[in-house]
Amino acid sequence: MKTWQKIGIGVVVAGAIGGIVLYSVNAANKGVVTVQTAKVAKQDSLVSIVTASGEVKPTTYTNISAQGYGRITQIFVKEGDHVKKGDKLLMQENVQANADVDAQSAALNSAESGIQAAEASYKSAQSDLVQQKANLEKAKLDYGRGDGLFKDGLIPKQDFDQRKTAYDAAVAAVDSATSRVAQLRAQMSQSQAMLSQNKAVLTRTRDVLNKTTYTSPINGIVSYLPERVGDYVVMGMQNATGSFIMTLSDMSVVTAEVKVDETDIVNVRMGQDADVTIDAVPGKIFHGKVTEIGSQAVLRSSGLATTQSTTSTQEAKDFKVVVTLDSPPENLRPGLSTTAKIRTAEKKSVVAIPIQALAVRSRKDLDEAAKSAKNQKGGSSVSLAAPPPPAPGDPKKDEVQGVFVVNGNKAEFRQVDTGISGVTDIEITKGLQPGDEIVVGSYKALRTLKPLAQIKVDNSAPKKSDDQQS
Repeated sequence: MKTWQKIGIGVVVAGAIGGIVLYSVNAANKGVVTVQTAKVAKQDSLVSIVTASGEVKPTTYTNISAQGYGRITQIFVKEGDHVKKGDKLLMQENVQANADVDAQSAALNSAESGIQAAEASYKSAQSDLVQQKANLEKAKLDYGRGDGLFKDGLIPKQDFDQRKTAYDAAVAAVDSATSRVAQLRAQMSQSQAMLSQNKAVLTRTRDVLNKTTYTSPINGIVSYLPERVGDYVVMGMQNATGSFIMTLSDMSVVTAEVKVDETDIVNVRMGQDADVTIDAVPGKIFHGKVTEIGSQAVLRSSGLATTQSTTSTQEAKDFKVVVTLDSPPENLRPGLSTTAKIRTAEKKSVVAIPIQALAVRSRKDLDEAAKSAKNQKGGSSVSLAAPPPPAPGDPKKDEVQGVFVVNGNKAEFRQVDTGISGVTDIEITKGLQPGDEIVVGSYKALRTLKPLAQIKVDNSAPKKSDDQQS
């Protein structure tokens, strides 16, 4: 046999052997899933966090509206200015108000003079009444003596008649003086009532005048000022709102008002700690506590409470949660965007695994895997570490939550009970022990992995694609 023939035969034989080996390897690896694994370990601390976004709002703020009709003549502040309670904010034209106060002040002075005159007349009438009563007493005594003398025949009847006439005149004079006193007393009371009325009207006109000068009711900053000098403003009426002038905000106590998703609100409690970040203050974390939890759900699209909506809807809903900051910076402004991370639960020394390691499989898949493994073992029993199938008619237990535990070269599905969830990890309260090796990736493998499937562990770092390298 020639040499080239020998070489050809050798190549054919080597190719056949290589094909057999390749076929054997492929057959052996058929159905084997490449996975990444990790060891179950205890964590020193696991914190459950609810994240929500919102805006900065002051605890105390007030909207200044027009207190009367008129034109703005002066504005003493601008947006961002710090003001104290009682500081002047702006002035409104006050010509008519000033004139009303001056006129009413003059009327009040006239009323006070009338009171003085009435009091003098009343005192004079009282003195006259006293004098008339004295005259009556004298006339009464003369009349009594004359009556006795006339009966004894000691004086003529003319003298007696004069004494009786004088007595009757004195009685009439007393009655007249008494009526005069009563009249002047009533006039004095009327003058006093008019004085009180004039004082009340003056108080009102002065109040109208004072309302043309706007002062700050609180300590804070001018957070919004839409009006300008020369603008006309009008006060609110029964069915119409008045002109809005400005907003004052007390930034000594600052809150972050955030919207928490309805699925997380059940975990939020009063007094829970929160870390707040503000977009306008990058790189800083502000600490605070939950001080208010809304009781009404708010529609995410419209911002209205569900009780205000006239139609039922299945859209996502949020709940208002207020976090009060412990030490807010002085340069904060209302309306700044903010994010709050509320710590709803914390546990020490817990068994935790990556959240992506959790998988859900149906009872049917678990039963089929158990039967398949039993048939392959020749009738021996194989446990999947899952509880027995639920009673018929219990659809809530059709799915089982668990993890895939590495058992040799197979992935054994084991049911677990979970506790609190952190940002990336979740607590396992039952089903795993520290040191167990579980499947944590890839996402595709976990999604399609079947119970008791053969696996190949590859924990090497994933290779970067050409796009990532560039």
